Amino acid sequence: MVLVESEAIAEIEYDSLKAILFIRFVDGEWYTYFDVAQQVYDDFVAAGSYGGFFQQNIRERYRYRRGR
Repeated sequence: MVLVESEAIAEIEYDSLKAILFIRFVDGEWYTYFDVAQQVYDDFVAAGSYGGFFQQNIRERYRYRRGR
């Protein structure tokens, strides 16, 4: 679990065995993203702008579901 300071994102988790990315937004909602490579997660955690990285590299690029 990585707690982040962002206007949109509060927490990032990653299951490397299943390549699943979990994101909790500041409104408390969790989203689960599937088939996310480890490198994408690593780059996300290291990003200067979490919201910007999410918009450019994750949103609408991966299959997802609302909730965990």
